This record gives sequence, structure tokens and C-alpha cells, in this order.
Amino acid sequence: MSELYIVATPIGNLGDMTFRAVEILKSVDVVAAEDTRHTLQLLNYFQIKKPLVSCRAQNEQAASGKIIKLLDEGRKVAYASDAGTPGISDPGAVLVDFARKAGHTVIPVPGASAFAALVSVSGSGGKTVIFEGFLSPKPGRRKKRVRELLETGDAVVLYESPFRIVKLLADIADIEGGRRVVVGRELTKLHEEITEGSAQEVFEDYSSRSKVLGEFAVFISGNKNIKNSEDSSDKISEARYDDKQDFRA
Repeated sequence: MSELYIVATPIGNLGDMTFRAVEILKSVDVVAAEDTRHTLQLLNYFQIKKPLVSCRAQNEQAASGKIIKLLDEGRKVAYASDAGTPGISDPGAVLVDFARKAGHTVIPVPGASAFAALVSVSGSGGKTVIFEGFLSPKPGRRKKRVRELLETGDAVVLYESPFRIVKLLADIADIEGGRRVVVGRELTKLHEEITEGSAQEVFEDYSSRSKVLGEFAVFISGNKNIKNSEDSSDKISEARYDDKQDFRA
């Protein structure tokens, strides 16, 4: 039996590559990749030379079978998607399932994730965040799902392309224009931009732009999150008041 490493790679800034991820890529026998050309650039940057195997969404079933054979031969394999963590709106889940069922050890090598990066700067309280990834490109289905997600009362994180981000923001604003939204554009990259405001405000901002470029992650604050934030603020204020009373005593 052998090891399959699921390696997170930078979502934009190569400085976000972890030391461990680099060492793992250096140590394995084969690197499987969503896009071998993209991953080759990453390997070249860190001066790593390894055989590459394609394993993308379109061929993941067949490619996973080939990778299992490599593992059966005792070779160590690392898998990397184009950016971020494999299996999170990226290929990788099928390969992991195949490897585990074949008796091989699957080892996570965590790192960059647009989901975690956006949540970390959302400034919203609450314990529950629904990660939905990309919604349907079909207008009716997309808006229906947005409504369902907003009705849960929980915070939500979505991914969207530059071609549909304004349409997504329009749907959110139309359903609940006052809901707080944080949009991360080109996170960790040179032109990173984080926009915060009500759904209506953020929609008006983006719809007024002559060009909308980049990759997007969208955080929608939930009603529960708003309430928890207010409760937390009250508790903090009370604690500070008590501290002053203790200090004066």
C-alpha cells in the first residue's frame, strides 16, 4: 500500500505555498494534476521535477483508475488542483474515494482556500457557514437556490465567475437587498479587492462598472450570524463594564 497526498496550492499568491507542501511535492514519485500545464508552472517555480499525470473533472473517473495502479505499484502520489484545496469546488473527491477503497492512505496537506480566506475577513459572527460553491448558470435555478439559502438564516459562501457575478448579486439584492454581503475579488492576487455592504449597495457598485474581471468569492451574512454578532457585542460591553467595576474596587 502507498500514500496519496492531497496538496493545497496557492489561489493566487505563490508566497502562500506552505513549506510542507513543497517538501511533499519534492518527495513523491508522481504528481497528479487538474491541469498539468498549470501545475508544471508551479513545480518549475519551486524547482521541482516530477512526472505529471492529468486528473481533471472531465476524466477523473478514468484517471483515478490509472493513479490507483501507480499507488498499487508502491509509488507515492501527490494530487493538486489548479488553485486552492482539491475537492472544494475542484476535482479530487473521486480520486480520494478510489484510493481509500483500494486500501491506500490518503493524507491531507492543507493550505490556501478562497472559502476560508473570505470567511476570515467577513467580520461576521456565528458558528455555521454553508459552503455552496458555484450555483447553476441557469437564471431560474440560481435564483431559486439563492432564496433557499437565504431562508436558512445561516451565512453562505458562494463562488462565481466574472461573467455571472453581477447577475448573482442582482438575485441576492432582489430577494433581500438589506442582507450584508462581502465580495472577495482576486483574493491574494495583485488586484485583490474586498467589497462590503448591503446586497443592494454591492450590486449597484458592481453593476455600475464598465468591466468586471477576476475570480469571485461571495460571503452572505445570515440572520443568525447578525443576531449572534449583536449578542456577542452585548456580552463584550458587559464584560468591559464589569472589568471597570472590578478595577475601581
